[in-house]
Order: sequence, then C-alpha cells, then structure tokens
Amino acid sequence: MRAILRWAHIDLRTHRGEALFMVCATAGVVAALLLAAALFGYATNPWQRIFTQSHGAHVWIRTGPSADPGRLASLDGVEALAGPYRTVSATVESRGVRAGVELRGAGKDPPATGRPLVTAGRWLASDRPDGVVLESSLARALWAGPGDVLTVPGNGRTLSVLGVADSPEPRYRPGDRPGVVWALPSAADRVGGAWSGQLTGVLLSDPEDTDYAIQRAVTVLGAGAVSDVSSWRQARSEAQGDSRLFGQVLALFGLGALIGAALAVYGAISTRVRGHLRDISVLKAIGFTPGQVTRIFLVQHLVLALLGALLATVLTWALGSRIPGSLGEAVDVWLGLPGPSTALFTVPFGAVLFIGAATCLAAWRAGRVPPVPSSPPEAAFSGRSSRTAARALGFGVPPALVLGWHRMFARGHRTPATVARLALPLVLITVALSAWTTMGSFGGDAGPGGKTLTARVEQGLSVREARVMFEADDRIAAAHPGVEVAALVPGQTGTIALRGIGTRDDPYPFPVAEGRPAEGPDEAVAGQGLLDLLSVEVGDWIRVTSGEHPQILHIVGRSIEAENGGRVISTSLDTLRENDPGLNPTLYQLRLRDGAEVGEVRTALTGASSGRLGLHEAANPGDRLSPLLGAGVALVAVLALIGLIELSTAIGGTVRTGERDLPAFKAIGLSPGQITAVTVTAVGSTALLAAVAGVLLGVPVAHWIIDAEAHASGIGAGVARAPSALHLLLLACAAALGTVCLALLPAARAARRPLADTVNAFG
Repeated sequence: MRAILRWAHIDLRTHRGEALFMVCATAGVVAALLLAAALFGYATNPWQRIFTQSHGAHVWIRTGPSADPGRLASLDGVEALAGPYRTVSATVESRGVRAGVELRGAGKDPPATGRPLVTAGRWLASDRPDGVVLESSLARALWAGPGDVLTVPGNGRTLSVLGVADSPEPRYRPGDRPGVVWALPSAADRVGGAWSGQLTGVLLSDPEDTDYAIQRAVTVLGAGAVSDVSSWRQARSEAQGDSRLFGQVLALFGLGALIGAALAVYGAISTRVRGHLRDISVLKAIGFTPGQVTRIFLVQHLVLALLGALLATVLTWALGSRIPGSLGEAVDVWLGLPGPSTALFTVPFGAVLFIGAATCLAAWRAGRVPPVPSSPPEAAFSGRSSRTAARALGFGVPPALVLGWHRMFARGHRTPATVARLALPLVLITVALSAWTTMGSFGGDAGPGGKTLTARVEQGLSVREARVMFEADDRIAAAHPGVEVAALVPGQTGTIALRGIGTRDDPYPFPVAEGRPAEGPDEAVAGQGLLDLLSVEVGDWIRVTSGEHPQILHIVGRSIEAENGGRVISTSLDTLRENDPGLNPTLYQLRLRDGAEVGEVRTALTGASSGRLGLHEAANPGDRLSPLLGAGVALVAVLALIGLIELSTAIGGTVRTGERDLPAFKAIGLSPGQITAVTVTAVGSTALLAAVAGVLLGVPVAHWIIDAEAHASGIGAGVARAPSALHLLLLACAAALGTVCLALLPAARAARRPLADTVNAFG
C-alpha cells in the first residue's frame, strides 16, 4: 500500500494542472446538482407548509354580491367554508409604486379556514379602522411593511399597514392578478368604492374531488353568479412553477456535466496508461499484481473526486444562501427544511460513485498491461500514406499539415472517442447559449409588434379621455381597446382568462406559434396551457361562459402566452360584443414605435392622467428564467473546465505520439518548427471537428429542451431560438484556436527533445 500511495503521489505531482482541473470540475458538477436539489425542495415544501398551517381552502369561488354562497356548506364532501368575504377592487400606492388590489372584508379575529399566517406585525384590530394586512408578495412589490402608509390615488385617503401575512392563494402579479389586502368592513369607504363581490373558500374532505366539487358548486350557485374559480392545484402549480423549472434546468446541466466529467476521467486515465506502459511493466516486473496497479489509478482519481465533492458540499452549505436572487433564497429555505442533510450526503456520494465507475473501467485496463509491453499501434510512424495525403502533397499543401491530418486519422477508434468526449461539453454550452438567445428574443420586444404597455382605465377617467391621451403621444403606434374577464371552461371545473383585444378592422397582432391569427368572426387563438387543460388542438371549437354570456369560439392558432400559466384564449373585442353588446373596454394594449422607451411613455401617461391609468409592461416570458443567467455562467465555466481536462488529455496523447515519430520526422528533414506544426495540426483538427460536431448537435438538442420546458410551463413550444450562425462559428473557432494555443508549448518542447532521450523513452 505504501508503494501504491507513493507512486500515485508522484504521478499527481507530475500532472498538477490536470488534478486541479479535475477537482474544480467535480466541485462545479456537484454544486450544480445540490442547487438543483435545493430548488426542487424549495418548490414543494414552502407552499405545502403554508397551505397546511393555514388550513387552506381547496377551492375559491368568486361571485356577485347577490349570490348566497352559504348554501355550499350543505354539499356532501364540504367540511367548512371560509367567508364569504365581501370584496372591492382598488389601487394603492407606496414609495412611488402602484398596485391593483382586492380588499377583503375580514373580522378582527383571523378565520379558522384559509387563515392568513401573519409573518410581520399583527392582525386587524377594531381600534384601527384604517388598518390593513398585506399578502406577502404584494408587500414586497410595494416595499411596504408594518407601520407604512398606503395612499389611494384619486381621493388622497390613506390606509395603515398593520401586518404582512403569507397565504397559499395565487400570488400578486402586476397587470394580471391583483394583490390581496385584508381590511375591516369599514375600509371600503376609505378607497372610494362599494363592496362589489364576494369570495368564498371551500375546504373539502377529499382534495381529489376538487373538479367534481367545483361542478356542483357552480350548479348550486348558477353559472351566471360565478365570475371566477381557482383551485389548490392551480395555486400549487404557480408557486412551484419557476423554482421547479430552475431545478430541472440545473439538474439537466449538472447531469450532463457529470457524464462529461466521467468521460474526461476515463480518457485521461486511458491516455496516461498508454503513456506509462513501460512504467506499469516495471511495476509488474517487480511484483505488482494487476489489482494493485488498478488500485493505483483508482485511489488517485477517487481522492480528486472526493476533494471536489467535499469542496462543493461545504461551499453550498456555508455560502449557498448568500447567492443573490431567488436561488439564494431557495437554498436558505431548503437548508432549514428537515431533508437537506440527506441530499448533502447522497448527491456528492452519487457523483463520486459515478466518476469512480468510469475510473474503474479505465484502471482495470491499466491492470491488464503485460509485464513485457508491446508497441502500440501508433508506435511505428504512419506506414503507407493514403492517396488523399499524396494528392495533397502534389497540390503543394505544406507537409506539416498533411502529416498532422494523417496522424489524426491514423489513430483508429481513438480519434472518434476523443471527438465525442470533446463534443459533449460543447453541446451543453450550445444549449446554454441558445437559452440565453431565447431569453434575449423576449427581452426588448415583449409584444409581437414591438414593445407594449397594458393600460387599465381606472375610476375617474373616461374611455374617451384615455383615447385622446394615447393619440396625443406620438410614441404610441397603436392603442387597441380590449377587455379581460374570467370564463368558465366546459364542464365548469375551473376558469380561464378570456381576452378580447382589438377590432376586426384593426386587429391586435397576437404572437402566433402555430396556425394563423384570428381574423374572422368567432375565431380565437389560445395558449398552450389552455389547450392542455381542455385537451383540444388548433382547429377545434370550444364553448366558454363569462357570466351569463356563453362564447363559442374556433381556435385557429396557438399563441405564446406567459401569463396565467398559458390558460388564456384571445379573440377580438367585436367577437365578444356579439353576445354581450354592452361590453365596454376596460384596458388598452399600447404598441410603441421603434426607439420608444417603455419607462418614459409610462411616466408621461401617468402624469397626463393624474394617476388614473394603471400601466404595466406586457409579461415577458424571459423574465421567468432571468435568475438562471448567473447559474448559467457558472455552469458554462464548469463545462469549460471539463473541456480543458479533455483537451489536456488529447494534447498529451498527441505529443506523446509525436515523440515516437520524432526520429522519422528528423530523418526526412523536417525542422523543429515543422514537427511542432504536425502536432498542433493534429490536435487542432481534432478540436475543430469536435467543435463543429458539438455545435451542429447542440442546436437541435437546445430546440428540443427549450421547447419541452416551455410546453410544460404553459408558454408553449416554438419559442426556442438558436444563436446566430456567426456566434456559432465564433464558438467553434474559439475552441479550435484555444486548443492550438494550449498545444504550442508542449509540442515545441517535444520537437526539440534530443533523439537519445526519445530512443531511451520508447526503445
């Protein structure tokens, strides 16, 4: 054992760079897998914890003020009701930030079912009639906390924030879903409105009966009385969506990097075995058994893998919660849960075990080296040149280039294996670049016709006044009137978002990924989430109900929808007015001219309307993945390290082969510079071939992965974008040029090696 450890120590000192790269690459791979585990744990546990502790309702039903939701308590399977709470819509402002909210009339004691969990401050009190409690996501958006004051635009009245509470209901989303504010019944007067609706929570004895319970509730109350329905599944899906998506992406890249690291270790050991045939034969001659030789390489590389895994585990545990953004928040919450200690052990152990399996295979081959080594196939220079090489020389191609290409192709099966190992990190890097390109394609042009703003007309502003303001601003190319309402789906098991934007004479250009735009009567485009929810396809007809007005629509296209999980169907305002002539626009979709800045237009319109317009940027699907940018940079760095390990292995093997050919090269009159060029050409050509293969394979793989994730999230397939051909060409050229630069120094040293040393080394 002492001799084994001593030989392994000497070998590690000889290959310090490869050892350092191996430790760093293993640390990066294990860190990516641990972060993925943290995101999966964060996605599942916090919402479930809040739902359980608050005795959350499984169904929330929104009705008109005249409905009698109390009758739902008599239905079979209903354990309890939360509410009904009277509701009123309003707009509040804090620290210059405005938000649309829904005030709920609550009592001075928190309810038993669907109870908000106060995390800061206190609950409502009768001695503070102006006091309110904010849902936590709304409080973060408003930068508000206990003791702060909210202003109601339009009437100048104020509300005092008494507390902040967590709720398992769907979170606040600007321009899409109002935030929740709990207040005493007298608060409606302070916001200048009247209680206009009711909200009732239903706690079921069996959560699996949710769809059936919704059907029965809508039947009892009447479809015309129900304006919106949401279930616990929808809330859980929205709470888990982004974190689970981040976890899937990190896990995918982590597993790919783990496979790449294992292959790099296998290639490194195999190349090192071929370079140490004489040393291994000497060990065999002095009494080392095949098992002992195998253990030399196995122990050596397992120690490196263990060091990398331990480094990643310690860094994740100590510094993971300090990562900026949602990733650090996820790690912080995950470390506080009961299960992370298991993951902190099993994930590194599994990664080391996987790398160890690849190490065992290569080390086993080292143990089979005979005591009297035979010359490897590449020991004798070239043999007979191919006809292609002879023709190339005839056309005046420099001999160094021809010999370099010949050496690359003369290595038999080792060249394809090296190309495959080098191509894998480049495939994953191409996927990462494609993901960034896809996010960038959403960034500046959230709407299909350019930058867009959603303007909601609030109290005190007429539709005509709003139109005049839009027409007066020359930065606005078009203002499409519209309305967005909740509609019951067929079977009355839930609600979706029904939009009517634009007119037939001036249609709104919805972004269509499949089919065609809605142009004729009763035509509509739908998001992927709605198609999945209703199990329909483009070309089908569906019936939805908004209030007492059914709408029968023909789905002629699939649109890219980032809001409401893609559960959106969009048509023209004229189509909705055919069944509801009294429908008036409540919002305008503003398309800005090229060069116009969204922030400047929003500021100008807010000032011109005296705060009576609610302005929000159109939802950007790329914003959901923006926290992954930092993690993506780190993953690309890890993949680059794995590529460097494989490159150093390929360079070492090629240089070693060149040393065997050195006497022949000098015998035919090649100078040291030409001999160096032979080695550099062989290595560079191999790297260029791998880069081209990695890029060509990475583009379709990236499209498949990105579209699959977009489909699962409800945005819909068809959003994937590959980097430009120029960027892909630069990536391939950078990989080849980097390889050439790394190979120059060792190739030059080998070319100037004395012939006597070469003869002694290779016999």
